[in-house]
Amino acid sequence: MHAQETHIQVNQLIYPLFLYDGKGMKEEVKSLPGNYRWSLDKLIPEVEACLELGITTFVLFPAVDEALKDKTASYGFAKDNFYLHAIHTLKNTFPACCIMTDVAMDPYSSDGHDGFVLDGQIMNDETLPILAKMAVAQAQAGADIIGPSDMMDGRVGHIREALDENGFTEVSIMSYTAKYASAFYGPFRDALDSAPKAGDKKTYQMNPANKREALIEAQLDVYEGADYMMVKPALPYLDIIHMLKQNFELPIAAYNVSGECAMLIAACQNGWLSYEKAMPEMLMSIKRAGADVILTYFAKSFAEMRKKGLV
Repeated sequence: MHAQETHIQVNQLIYPLFLYDGKGMKEEVKSLPGNYRWSLDKLIPEVEACLELGITTFVLFPAVDEALKDKTASYGFAKDNFYLHAIHTLKNTFPACCIMTDVAMDPYSSDGHDGFVLDGQIMNDETLPILAKMAVAQAQAGADIIGPSDMMDGRVGHIREALDENGFTEVSIMSYTAKYASAFYGPFRDALDSAPKAGDKKTYQMNPANKREALIEAQLDVYEGADYMMVKPALPYLDIIHMLKQNFELPIAAYNVSGECAMLIAACQNGWLSYEKAMPEMLMSIKRAGADVILTYFAKSFAEMRKKGLV
């Protein structure tokens, strides 16, 4: 008898989607084939198709016009923000779907950084109230899970307090607990045009050489009120996923990031790997390491394969 220890359920996958302001738009991300920048009208049928396949949770990322960006990322909580409008529309159209958001300054910042920049420095404490405003605006729009991806110190506690004060005690926080300054984010930045204008993100994202630091970050997130802890990227950090799973009670999420997915797609397009075999094996390795949920651009593809009985 074949005893399989690890199983992936479709509802354990979170599907990242890139949102663009406009109409009639479905534009493929060249560095991430099979993934698109969607306008809301085109995204609605896509979400419906995913729900029918058993995918219930989506994380939305906005591609924001440069003209709307400023030093304080004020468009992030503006009343006419297309991202907030999309969250509201999707929740009203599909009440059963779970919407996770992105909280960081970089999509809306003229500096392209996750935090507030002053004289070339990232100002941690000055960033926190901006992130809190953003989180509350997203909760008001109907978000179920807030995803602070900024890596500022103390942001989980600050956001939790702001949500609770505004009556959003049921809205969860999935903290980007161990987010590394990785080389695997390239296609994501292409999709959103969100690379920093100057410098890099190494001052606030984690050093890929550090492991024990992830335990410290995780302890702080638990203390500050996170509901889930995320490791990003996934594949080069399977040991971190495993370590957090062994040491904490909170559910562990892992982000199978754009570069990891693009790498596999490119190898398969060249005929070097079998997509039908390699893609599920990649996801299985992340699940086996200890991830309770996986954010992956392969979510829909995996769900389609499951429906056909291929995985």
